Amino acid sequence: MSESAHNGMSATELGGVVWRKSRHSGQLGNCVEAAVLDGGDVAMRNSRYPGGPALIFTRDEMAAFLAGAKDGEFDDVAG
Repeated sequence: MSESAHNGMSATELGGVVWRKSRHSGQLGNCVEAAVLDGGDVAMRNSRYPGGPALIFTRDEMAAFLAGAKDGEFDDVAG
């Protein structure tokens, strides 16, 4: 993880990153956005609060989460 990037920091402090959201996101801003940081870590934020806190994950953490999501491990969360 970058020395300057940490969990809970304002997403606006990550200036210069390109935020992306899923094409499945709704028009009401109800989505999560992701950005790849220098060094390969991944930042996540709530699109409704673009200046709110960002969560920072390593590439390995994101790969594990995405593998679990693809395998249906979190299907009960979305209800």
